[in-house]
Amino acid sequence: MKTKDLISWNTLIGGLAMHGRGVDALNLFIRMKNAGQKPDGITFLGILCACTHMGPVEDGLAYFQSMVHDNSIVPQIEHYGCMVDLLPRVGRLEQAMDFVSKMPMEPDVVIGAGLLGACRTHKNVELAEVALQRLIELEPKNPANYGKMWPG
Repeated sequence: MKTKDLISWNTLIGGLAMHGRGVDALNLFIRMKNAGQKPDGITFLGILCACTHMGPVEDGLAYFQSMVHDNSIVPQIEHYGCMVDLLPRVGRLEQAMDFVSKMPMEPDVVIGAGLLGACRTHKNVELAEVALQRLIELEPKNPANYGKMWPG
């Protein structure tokens, strides 16, 4: 490709991230910045997705902070969702719950279900009860929420 615009970069980064090639996505992000292209919220969604699949929590946190402080991008619920997915993968459930409590918007069902699933994986009943209560508030008529508490 002779000319790469932001859409091209984002498509490549996001595609690599979603298909388990997080290292390639992060390397491409560096190339993008070196080429003088300014990232946007979609770019960072791909980068956070790459971190989620690879597991470098500190890198994910640093990219999230860079998105906000260095690039003046307001995080959307999808960015928070990536972070809430990333943190529990390494057992940082409390930090994920704290992250959700500090979100400037209400968490959605996807974030609530993700937290509940992580609590189940890590066998943290206390936080699971909090996550379940929040999920019930978001989706009071969904009986599947209760099934997520039972051992699998």
